[in-house]
Amino acid sequence: MALYLIGDVQGCDEALQRLLDELAFSPSRDALIVLGDLVNRGPASAEVLRRMQRYGAAAQSLLGNHDLHLLGIAHGARKAGRKDTLQGVLDAPDSEAMLDWLRHQPMALHRTLDGGELLMVHAGVLPQWGVADTLSFAAEVESVLRGPALEDFLQTMYGNEPAQWDDALTGSMRLRVIVNALTRLRFCTAEGVMEFESKDGAGTAPNGFMPWFDVPGRASAAATIAFGHWSTLGWVSRPDLISTDTGCVWGGCLSAVRIGATPQARELIQVKCPEAQKPG
Repeated sequence: MALYLIGDVQGCDEALQRLLDELAFSPSRDALIVLGDLVNRGPASAEVLRRMQRYGAAAQSLLGNHDLHLLGIAHGARKAGRKDTLQGVLDAPDSEAMLDWLRHQPMALHRTLDGGELLMVHAGVLPQWGVADTLSFAAEVESVLRGPALEDFLQTMYGNEPAQWDDALTGSMRLRVIVNALTRLRFCTAEGVMEFESKDGAGTAPNGFMPWFDVPGRASAAATIAFGHWSTLGWVSRPDLISTDTGCVWGGCLSAVRIGATPQARELIQVKCPEAQKPG
């Protein structure tokens, strides 16, 4: 069995098909984890969701900010923006089934391999959070997404505040910080204050901020963390980090990483993508 991690698909089903063909992916043999943002910006979000459903237990996707945004629009918490391309999902006869499948996807995943731990999130991990913390906080959001309080949660999900984690946070404020860290984080301070305006590469951090993975002494440093979300960062492979969003929707590549027996045994496979939207 091979384990494949794939970066942000964002509704680019044709590119996903070509990448899976390149991998010779077999749902009867292999495991596939998309690191969030299955949908939006690209032309075929419904097709991507249906494909993932067809693969059954062989395929999972972390929930990214665009996936949660789809749920927010579907439940009336937010109107679609001018760059959103989600109407095909909302109008589909199987829309309810796709949305139900989506809200049952995880916020974070973890694998123990021979050479260490592999933690998977869509965007980032706050410096105070270890692996166990991250999985526990992710589970809090997953429970709400899968339960009867879904619509109430979505109504309060959007927003940048609080910008910093505090163990004493409760209710919607607590859940919002968890969601923002796991699905939107790029830069933060050493104390974990998040910044959401800057979207360029790692070298463009505002004064006092740094990429979340470069915070000295972060509690998750012993694990290898795989994530997507940051297309201007692109492919990064280092012992403690795998960055997989290589800008497919913007005309870059769709990337897969084959994980071997250890987190350090990894192979990059890419396909070139047509530009579905212009950046900016």
